[in-house]
Amino acid sequence: MIRDSKWLAGMKRLSLLAAVLMLALLAACGSNTKSEAEKAPATQETASTDAGSKEPAQDEQTPATTVYPLTVKDDSGTELTFNEAPKRIVSLLPSETETVFAIGAGDRVVGVDENSNYPEEATKLEKVGDMTSNIEKIVALKPDLVLASVSMNAQAIEQLRGLKLNVYATEPKTYEAVVAKIRNIGKVLDLQKSAADTASHMEQVKAEVIDKVKSAKKPKVLLEFSPGYTVGKGEFLDELVTLAGGENIATGNGWYQFDAEQIVKSNPDVIVYSSWFESPNAILEGINARPAWKAIDAVKNNRLVEVPADPLSRVGPRLADGLQSLAKAIHPELFQ
Repeated sequence: MIRDSKWLAGMKRLSLLAAVLMLALLAACGSNTKSEAEKAPATQETASTDAGSKEPAQDEQTPATTVYPLTVKDDSGTELTFNEAPKRIVSLLPSETETVFAIGAGDRVVGVDENSNYPEEATKLEKVGDMTSNIEKIVALKPDLVLASVSMNAQAIEQLRGLKLNVYATEPKTYEAVVAKIRNIGKVLDLQKSAADTASHMEQVKAEVIDKVKSAKKPKVLLEFSPGYTVGKGEFLDELVTLAGGENIATGNGWYQFDAEQIVKSNPDVIVYSSWFESPNAILEGINARPAWKAIDAVKNNRLVEVPADPLSRVGPRLADGLQSLAKAIHPELFQ
């Protein structure tokens, strides 16, 4: 699902991805229900988000100032109430760290996970663990908001909520759901204008990419983001291949280990693989080490394209950059 940073050591990153892949295979994370924004009685405002949602109802031309108390429902179905805008934020994954900084609340972040490597300011903050969160350290930071992933931080979420901390957990499965998440976090933080600006940029990039590829032939694409693993239905990367003007050959659900012989039969026109934390790239080495793959059109025609891992695999503001890099990999003739 999410591959993060250069890691403090190479094996830490490999362990992270392995854990993510296992979670993606085992957890039922997807949701297709729509988000709603509802008004509660008296002065209390209610907002609801969902992993498969679109943007919450609001005036996007003139974003409102958040009214507190604010009650929101996150992607785990949990309701949280904020009496004021959170001032001390802990982020348990890089996409949420990037989101908070992008909408102008970086100065409120007091702790991040080990893999939060962007922006640079985030690397200087207190670290609260990697895939295993340091609960004691998080509590010591006295956060009034913890941002987490429904699937990747499940254990930490349960523990932190048991300690009465506000944990806002998300699990976006589409590009639009990422946009919606950014708007909703902006609402919680009373930064609706800057969140709307960030979301609008993402929507503009998406529209531009769709417009450029709309008349182009759709080549068959294999995504390989870890040696021997690809991603199929129900994940945002599958949708991104379609948005970028390609046809994902992965027929399975979520992240899974592919059958190398089946890939030969599917015969992708393009193989897109992610950057790696060391050289040579282990994914490319694996591709070149499969003799039967020499018969694949992508290999014969040298259509093996490396893309930056973080922007394309993090469900935050830079997913727009990831979409652009994927579209360029699939249709280089259209993105000079």
